[in-house]
This record gives sequence, structure tokens and C-alpha cells, in this order.
Amino acid sequence: MRAEGVGEGGCRWCGDRRDETEFGLRVWSGRVTDAYLSRRAIARGCVFVVWRGRHIAEPIDLSPIESDLYHREVLTVARAIRDCFRPPAIDYLTRGDRGAHLHTHVAVRRPDDTEAEARLLSEEIWRADAAALKVLLH
Repeated sequence: MRAEGVGEGGCRWCGDRRDETEFGLRVWSGRVTDAYLSRRAIARGCVFVVWRGRHIAEPIDLSPIESDLYHREVLTVARAIRDCFRPPAIDYLTRGDRGAHLHTHVAVRRPDDTEAEARLLSEEIWRADAAALKVLLH
């Protein structure tokens, strides 16, 4: 599904659905979202769940059915993250302001990451983590 009203250059989240983007490696495509494992994160296991429907920035712009589907898919991804990385906590940050496109950061939290800065994972670890998440999500 392509976003309505936004051209190729209008939104960095819209456009071709590729397996690898500037946001990360796609680990799953649901009915209404794509999920990308980020290579840069405070802790391994940060996934961006990106709305794939018409172009919107706020979850309040989703219909009740769209909202249900969107949030179910966010939770599906969160369960896979929990099963893969066994974190003590997971944070959810739903945003539309950056790039003006609805997406949710589903991020692993660890007790020692409060002062940590995001770091770039090695290519090998990042791709291995993506493969493990794909197995759990399919």
C-alpha cells in the first residue's frame, strides 16, 4: 500500500518497501506495518514499526480498525523482541513528528542504559539479530 498524497521525495518513510533502508533491516511486514531493526541503538533490539497505509503523522488520524491493526502489530513485534533479547523492560515511543510519518520505536531497555548513548552495532551482530527476529516473526 502506498501512502496517499506524498510523492517519492515528500517523506523519507514512504516509498519503496525495501529490505534494507536508512532506518534498518526489515524484519517483518504485517498487514499495515513494516518493522525495521535499527543498527544504531542504546541496547540491541530497537525496532521501528512503520505505518504503511495512507500518509499520516498522528495515531489519532487512524480509524478504529486501523488503530487496532497498527497497535496489534506493534505488540507482535514487541513480543518477538522480548523473546529474542529477554530485556527487563521495553519502551514504546509513537512518533509522527520526525519525518511526519506515523511510526513507533519499540526499544529494549536495560537498567544500565540510562546514561548510555546510542551506538552503532557491528554489521555481523546486527544482521544476526535481524535473522533471529525474522524467525520469531514468521
